[in-house]
Amino acid sequence: MKDDPTLPEADRVEGAPHPRETPHMIGQQAAERAFLEAYGAERLHHGWLLTGPQGLGKATLAWRIARFLLATPPAGDDGMFGAPPPPATLDIAADHPVMRRTQALSEPGLFLLRRVWDADKKRLKTQLTVEEVRKLRNFFSLSATDGGRRVVIVDSADEMNPSAANAILKLLEEPPARTTLLLISHQPSRLLPTIRSRCRELRLAPLMPADMAAALAATGAEVAPHQTEALAALSAGSVGAAIRLLNLDGLKLYAELVALLGTLPDLDRPRAIALAETAAARGREDRLDLLFVLLDLALARLARTGVTGAAPLPEAAQGEAAILTRLSRSLDAGRAWATLAQTAGDRARHGRAVNIDPAALVLDSLLHLRDTAATFAR
Repeated sequence: MKDDPTLPEADRVEGAPHPRETPHMIGQQAAERAFLEAYGAERLHHGWLLTGPQGLGKATLAWRIARFLLATPPAGDDGMFGAPPPPATLDIAADHPVMRRTQALSEPGLFLLRRVWDADKKRLKTQLTVEEVRKLRNFFSLSATDGGRRVVIVDSADEMNPSAANAILKLLEEPPARTTLLLISHQPSRLLPTIRSRCRELRLAPLMPADMAAALAATGAEVAPHQTEALAALSAGSVGAAIRLLNLDGLKLYAELVALLGTLPDLDRPRAIALAETAAARGREDRLDLLFVLLDLALARLARTGVTGAAPLPEAAQGEAAILTRLSRSLDAGRAWATLAQTAGDRARHGRAVNIDPAALVLDSLLHLRDTAATFAR
């Protein structure tokens, strides 16, 4: 594996260490245990599909598995003292040569398949192409000479174009000897069914607040204790999403949105316009994206409040529970908010596709909130 770590990396989350630089895993013991059980029982499948929402640590787990496989002698290499006991952890020594080589992107037994830098357009490619998959031929021919294990990490399989997906499928159907493929997928339902059927799935779970706090601390993020539960709620237990919220001041943005919900059904129009203009400022596309994500989340929490009869806890902003309860007092209200979540999301996606003014698009969404709230206020 050789790459240029100085270029932008498609699989790196801004503000966090790269998964290859993260030696330990937090909150995903079940997935690790499932892999180790298969390994210990000598049922090591050649293809593994690591699934779950983005930011749960799938790439970190893939790199841990890769290092473990490359640093652990294959079955049959037991030496004169017989087979060692089954490993209880994926950890390897911090000073192990495999650890150093993977962090430096120089491990010959590992191939990282990801979107690459487009030198002509000066940006990352939007898809993982078949040209990148074809580089595996050279990798397999060069790495076969030592007879050891080989590992391929695909990060992420969701980004493969059809030709790349078909090439990976062929590799899964006819895997080279002593080769393990680790496919990372945030939305496995979008993959070819034949790819899914030829892999064993490891599904990662959302992190609970305590694990979220530990994971954020491991990235070096500075988070106040009272923010951890709000981050866990808004990020659906995803460390990657929580880091994005921190980078874009998302907790404050959601608090502003909840405060605006508190003015319904009248809607504080000047406040709504200010929020729309701030989020839609030129060069702040990332903040605009986040606002629509948070708006969708607020609608989902409103729907849940009406359907279950109680606001979701923990609160993601001060006073949120009281506001959600007032606006969604019945099952009918919950259903109406759920319907609005679907239609508002569709309108926002269409509006952005046809380049409607972003501020107008945000304000339109807020006005539909007002109309739905007014219906049940009457």
